[in-house]
This record gives sequence, structure tokens and C-alpha cells, in this order.
Amino acid sequence: MTACDPPTPAARPLALAATGLVATVALYMAFVAFGNITDFGTNQEFVRHVLAMDTTFKDEDLMWRAVESRTVQDIAYVAIIAWETVAALVLIAASVQWAAALRGGAFARARRTASLGLLMVLLLFGVGFIAVGGEWFAMWQSEDWNGLEAATRNFVVAGLALVVVHLPAGEGGRRAPGTARGEGGTGSVAPSPDRR
Repeated sequence: MTACDPPTPAARPLALAATGLVATVALYMAFVAFGNITDFGTNQEFVRHVLAMDTTFKDEDLMWRAVESRTVQDIAYVAIIAWETVAALVLIAASVQWAAALRGGAFARARRTASLGLLMVLLLFGVGFIAVGGEWFAMWQSEDWNGLEAATRNFVVAGLALVVVHLPAGEGGRRAPGTARGEGGTGSVAPSPDRR
């Protein structure tokens, strides 16, 4: 099987799953970015409160981390929206590439694009919300402005999608027993000597 062959019947369900998961995350990220652009103030307050740490336990050992400058808070919020928008666009492109690959396109290109977009989502929610927001700015202490549950959910879904995208059957090919990934050209099963 070459990079331009359609998936084998056995691999088609996995390729469809990868396409569906990437498209789902793309749609979600597009809605998130669109919502933050058109309803700017709602999540702007969330970011301001998290960075200001004004609804945490206000432990003096942690409060030095607080960012109280509205300008810096708003720059952070705009950067989040820009990141969400780019991630959504990359994932939309990846969804189109996966759909084309189902009809005989290149899975490698779709996989690379999807990986980039999904890694952007993982970084946003894993590093940005869980690590920085949750731990550095102690968002977990806030009863009113705690987004850890939603961030964890988004992180897990994007992570699952990334795993499915990288399962080898997504290309429709299988490696011959004893061959390493990348051997044999396209990763297809090598013919046995008696079949030549």
C-alpha cells in the first residue's frame, strides 16, 4: 500500500475514528475561539480572576505570584484566543486532509497536521490551564473561577485523538513480522519468498 492508496477494509474504521476525533476537536476549538471573540468579556473575567488570584485562599506564600495588571491579564487572554484560533484552523485543515486520505490521499500529511493541532490543544490545556493556571496561580483553590475540570476533559480528549491518529492501522498498512517501522518502504506487509 502506498501513501496514496485508500485504507484497507480492516483499517478503514480506525481511519474513520481518527478523522472523526480530529474533526470533533477542530469543531470544539473553533466554537471556543468564536465564543471568546464574540463574547469577549465572559472569559476575560475568568482570566483576570485566575491571574489576580483574588478568589484563592490568599496564602501569603503564594500571593506574590498574582498578576494584578489589567493590561498583562488582557494580553494573556488575547494570546489564549489567538492560540485557540490557530489550533482550530490547523485542526480544520487536518480534518479536511483526513477526509481526503480516506478517499486515497496521503495519511502522513494528515497525521502531521493533526499532530500539530492536537499538540497545540494539549499545550493550551495541559500547560496553560492545568499547570500554570491550576498550580502556579492556584486556580484549584477558587470555588468561583476553577476551570480545571474542563481543562482536564479537553486535555484527555485531545490526547486520545492524538493516540488514535498515530495508531499504525490508520494508514491501512501493517508491518511484516520482524520488521521495524519504516522498513519496506510504505510499511506494508512484505511478500513471502514463495509468492514472488
